Amino acid sequence: MSVVNVALPDIRADLGFTADDLLWVVNAYALAFGGLLMFGGRIADLVGRRRTLIAGLAVFGAASLGGGLVGSPGALIAARALQGVGAAALAPVAFALITVTLPAGPARSRALGLWGMAGAAGGAVGVLAGGLLTEAAGWRSVLLINVPIVALALVGARRWIAPDRRAGAPPRLDLAGAVLVTLGMTALVFGLVRTESYGWTSAETVGTLALAVLLLAAFVVVELRTRQPLLRIGLLANRPLLAANLFVMLLFSGQFATFYFLSLYTQQVLDYGPTEAGLSFLPFCAGIVVGSVIATRAVAAVGLRWPLVVGGTVGAAGFGWFALAVSADGTFLTAMLGPSLVASVGVGMCFVPLGTAATTGVTPAEAGMASGLLNSFRQIGGSLGLAVLVTVAARATDRAHGSAAERLTSGYATAFAASAGLLLAAALVAATLLRGRGQAPAPGAPAEAAATATGAGAGTVAEVGRGRGAAGSRTSSPPR
Repeated sequence: MSVVNVALPDIRADLGFTADDLLWVVNAYALAFGGLLMFGGRIADLVGRRRTLIAGLAVFGAASLGGGLVGSPGALIAARALQGVGAAALAPVAFALITVTLPAGPARSRALGLWGMAGAAGGAVGVLAGGLLTEAAGWRSVLLINVPIVALALVGARRWIAPDRRAGAPPRLDLAGAVLVTLGMTALVFGLVRTESYGWTSAETVGTLALAVLLLAAFVVVELRTRQPLLRIGLLANRPLLAANLFVMLLFSGQFATFYFLSLYTQQVLDYGPTEAGLSFLPFCAGIVVGSVIATRAVAAVGLRWPLVVGGTVGAAGFGWFALAVSADGTFLTAMLGPSLVASVGVGMCFVPLGTAATTGVTPAEAGMASGLLNSFRQIGGSLGLAVLVTVAARATDRAHGSAAERLTSGYATAFAASAGLLLAAALVAATLLRGRGQAPAPGAPAEAAATATGAGAGTVAEVGRGRGAAGSRTSSPPR
């Protein structure tokens, strides 16, 4: 995700993209990924996690190879959409392979912590590699680099993951539900990502979001009447699972937007290049590692509730510090280092308890279902938070006075403050819905999370690169 976005300016120059069409290199991936998450999670339950993982890797690798060889804008957009299809199969199943293998307890908590660290490292490497590869070998290398990585993963999957086994007849796929949720999620993400171009009150935005609501409402009706649904609506009556999904939606609403505006701040106010901007986010990735280690021990000691409450609150404090620290004449030391460390430790504390809460009481047969649900809430949160806060920042910029850098900084600071409020709301959700120490998973039920940590690393840092490409040459105000 992040490695491609940093290369967007070079892609535009080489393939002749227009400014508006260039956004589809990002949006095509987001639409396919967000629209197919629920379907991908359920497919893993039906046909097996190993098969789904291998198929997702193969599709992602083939799309990366094709994208690195294309010669036209339309072909690259198609390759990015196909990458999103592969990722929608990978995201719901990857984390399950950790959690269904390890029993609940310290071993699983350590694995969850390692997963969070891997996500943080991947995001940082993506941003840095995107800048370095683009400058050294051209933009095509940021797609082709996925091919050997996928090849290694395929070898590992075939060697170390046990073949899928299922007793009895496999459950049927809820085709009507799959079509409705895919179309509904796609319409929702499509409507949100286009608010930058059309605004919230335009007929295009209102019509697309209204269609999304109708499709998702129809999906709920179908699921309530289907014997083997794509999503058993009763899962949402599970308080830890509901808390995890609401928490992750609010968390990524704030975090995606914060990374986006930090990218703009470093490159449009501090005048960093892509590689320098990537390096400036390393403290955030380091803090996530520290937060994950703390959470691994805290969950074993005090349960799920307090790590989420404290993590959300500390993360909010860090985002609020960004709002106070950024300035037109700021530096990395004065504006970014301290807030990055505080915010990242808080955010890092959330992944381990979220992973457990997200599938508390969920049977192995519905693990992919719960995983797809959490991924979908994460995607909705990231898209919605970014769309709303771009508008908030643009209005604050328009009302500000002073130089262009001072006006931009005022808009970014307003967005950071709003992100802090979203994380405080997430902490309140955990405090309200989780009681006492929180619930442990039922015996035999995996505490599977939906690639939460991937969003913390690659997913969120992807927005860093997206900020560079989406903004293009705009330097007077955030894109609307």
